[in-house]
Amino acid sequence: MHVENFKIFSDLVDSQSFSRAAKLNSITQSAVSQQLRAMEKHFNILIVDRSQKQFRLTREGHKLYDSAKEIIYLYDKLSSELQEMKKIISGTIHISTVYSIGLHELPPYIKKFMSIYPDVNVRVEYRRANMVYEDILTNSIDLGLIAYPQKHKQLEVLPFHDDELILACNPEHPFAHAGEVDIQELNKQKIIGFEPDIPTRKATDKIFKDSNIDIDLVMEFDNVETVKRAVEINAGIAIIPKTTVIREQAQGLLKVVTFKNQTYNRPLALIHRKGRVQTPAMKKLIELLTNKKLEAETSV
Repeated sequence: MHVENFKIFSDLVDSQSFSRAAKLNSITQSAVSQQLRAMEKHFNILIVDRSQKQFRLTREGHKLYDSAKEIIYLYDKLSSELQEMKKIISGTIHISTVYSIGLHELPPYIKKFMSIYPDVNVRVEYRRANMVYEDILTNSIDLGLIAYPQKHKQLEVLPFHDDELILACNPEHPFAHAGEVDIQELNKQKIIGFEPDIPTRKATDKIFKDSNIDIDLVMEFDNVETVKRAVEINAGIAIIPKTTVIREQAQGLLKVVTFKNQTYNRPLALIHRKGRVQTPAMKKLIELLTNKKLEAETSV
């Protein structure tokens, strides 16, 4: 048995999906099945209870899984410690995040990081918020960046920074030249919103509810880019993060309006799985993302 065998098996159990385990290890589903059968033959045990419709480990399978996790942890810990001893900062870091953060918050940090550590490859995947959590919990991604972080016993949550929510509207909208509006003025307005399960949508729903505002929700989208396109054609107005509309504001495509006597902040956070071994490269990136000095520089 090699470490790779235990890694494939561990990914299979964590995801309970042969296709997901195959993707994580760049092999075919057939290869994952073959690895499972090879482990059963090697240890002369039944690992998966095939009498059940759902993926379920046998008692021996649970024991093998626990031991496999320990073996992988010790191997990763050794590799990380050897890299640190040799002062090597290299490898690949996988980040999972939503569009608004990945396209508008993350780039200056990645640019800075790559200039310092050119031997590190940073890959960013754009996912729905709930999938970012799943990616981290199944160990398919190294780090996640999310808005309105949720507590989880298996996750470490590190504050990134707060982003301001503003009102975006078409330059021809009556609010366009106001500069600021009272939240009550949004009553009966046509609103472009995010889909109901998206954290920022839940936050805006709470804003409307707390203010006893009755809005006319005309469109719903799953990412901020399509929300902005709808606002550009004057289909309605939208409450979105301020950093996501900088380009459109500069080009005169959208107007940014703030709220009178009120600021609504959107907390952003970095998440990773507790107990997972961090490579030297991951440690450096976490330090950079939580560095308030760089945050101040990128906001200028």
